[in-house]
Amino acid sequence: MRSRSHFFPALSLLAALMLLTGPVTAKPCPDLGIAPKSEIPSMCATMTVTMLHDSTRPYLYVANKEAGLKIYGIANPAAPSLAATVPVSDLGKLEVMNLSQQGNLLFLAIGNHFTNPQAGGMAIVDVTDPAHPVVKDFYIVPGSASGAGIAKAEGKVAYLGAMQSGLAVLDISDPADIKSLSLFMPDREYPVANPNKDLYNVRGMEVRNGIAYVAFDAGGLRIVDCRKPDAPREIGRFVNPAMYKPLNHAKAYNNLVLDGNKVYAAVDYCGMEVLDVTDTAAIALTGWWNPYHCPDNNWFSSPVHANEIQMDKACRRIFMSTGKSDLWILDVSDPAHPDSCGGYGGEGNALGTWGVGLWQDQIYLSYICTLGIPFASNWTGVKILGFDRACGTAVRVPRATMDPAFYPTALRMDAAGRLIPTDPFAILAADPGSRPATPLFRVPPALSPPVPGP
Repeated sequence: MRSRSHFFPALSLLAALMLLTGPVTAKPCPDLGIAPKSEIPSMCATMTVTMLHDSTRPYLYVANKEAGLKIYGIANPAAPSLAATVPVSDLGKLEVMNLSQQGNLLFLAIGNHFTNPQAGGMAIVDVTDPAHPVVKDFYIVPGSASGAGIAKAEGKVAYLGAMQSGLAVLDISDPADIKSLSLFMPDREYPVANPNKDLYNVRGMEVRNGIAYVAFDAGGLRIVDCRKPDAPREIGRFVNPAMYKPLNHAKAYNNLVLDGNKVYAAVDYCGMEVLDVTDTAAIALTGWWNPYHCPDNNWFSSPVHANEIQMDKACRRIFMSTGKSDLWILDVSDPAHPDSCGGYGGEGNALGTWGVGLWQDQIYLSYICTLGIPFASNWTGVKILGFDRACGTAVRVPRATMDPAFYPTALRMDAAGRLIPTDPFAILAADPGSRPATPLFRVPPALSPPVPGP
């Protein structure tokens, strides 16, 4: 057993004081009344990866991987109907992995990044008439071989997350003639030197005023200034120190949403981080939803694999696809203390989500087929859920199996409900031998788990 220090480091003492004086009980949370409306089933040979509701019209765009782009009319969410298909044969034979919308144009991230990856690229599809989509053009990153994770557009510039090939910045002033402006690779020697570069993928992104906020997988959050699109430069970076000091744990910044000066990042088996990016040169971790005590848990057995993320900014709620636990909803009315607020599905249904979409009072979940790593899932398709979007408050229903999470994560809860140090250096003074740490105080189990799905 590691010997314990006889003094409190200043930062650890501050962390302890924050925990002892801050709230330790869950905040009130409304009953969201989540209920299934319909399903759009697919097949494991043509998996649904993610989906997006049209910005104004009753259509759902589905990234259907091997089956290309599928467009469904959902004027009646209980009875979606297929309106059109754009096959991969129209997209350079590259599979559709993600999509975004600007006006009447869809921007598709094309190129499989699962097993047997393809080249990575972006296609532009005109959906002025969603029942008759028109492929305007597609672009393939030269030399790429790891697929594409995400595509975003802002004005006349598009941004492609080309996974291991980096961030491609593209001129879309003529949607029928996509041109390359630059290809930027964030520094892969951070946070550790000589890493496995296969783990550094541009897979999630938001863009605001020419600044790209990039989820760079094992490389954490990167902020890239693309205001000179032919010469991008990195102006900010962050990885949670708990994940690489003193040990280099596996980490995956998968996706993010941007809200003012806050980034909410889905970090796989480590839940969700809240980052203050006011000063891009000094990004600060201000909140962490960490229900399974990362990094003490592991990627293979974690009930949560936070992947895609959406935000209802009016109601201050985060919606995350979380793998074997399907969907978690978080209350971020206090960003420093993100709190579980409900969800859908559960660990025992043999299903696993990849994507999540949000439109008014509807939630869309995409499910993928897997062989059991890191979770088993034997069905693929889209589930359409309805919910009560009212931003009121109500008391939650407790569940004893869900532990509260704290940031900083100096403490964890044991089976008896006692808070004990995760890192013995952080809180306790000398404690020779191997006897259990003295509990500091007790708190009730956390509240509002995902509710059972059908």
